[in-house]
Amino acid sequence: MPTFTVHAPPPKIGDRAANPERFVFVRDGFYFWAFVLAPLWLLLHRLWLLLLCYILLNVLIATALYFIGAPDATKFFVGLVLALLVGFEAATLWRWTLTRRGWQMLGFSVGDDVESAEQRFFAAWATRKADASPPQTPPEKFAAPYWRGPPAPSDVIGLFPEPGGKP
Repeated sequence: MPTFTVHAPPPKIGDRAANPERFVFVRDGFYFWAFVLAPLWLLLHRLWLLLLCYILLNVLIATALYFIGAPDATKFFVGLVLALLVGFEAATLWRWTLTRRGWQMLGFSVGDDVESAEQRFFAAWATRKADASPPQTPPEKFAAPYWRGPPAPSDVIGLFPEPGGKP
């Protein structure tokens, strides 16, 4: 079952929180259309900087392959590898762009498709919001370390039934 990351945009001016209708669900996995039509997929998701990098990388690779006199099969293979890389890393590139734009990742959701992932996420989110009460005291930033001391002779570590026992 696919896993989705949920991202919230930065709140608009005058709002305390982002509108849940603007949340973006990014699916983990291979993006077929990013593999087949990378420039159009990048344009569709408004990944301008990545589109510019993709075009520059293609031009640099094509120029380098031309000057070294690479055969057509090598050019095809290099293009296929680049397309596969974009297809496999499309979700990561999309998440990176959202983070760079100030979007906050709220969590993960699992579902057969985007709609079921949205339903699961918002159902859990609504119960979490309803159950959340403001803390009475501010939480401690760091907890005091717990020191137990050296292990006692009766402590069992591993799979043996008693300390020093033989298998």
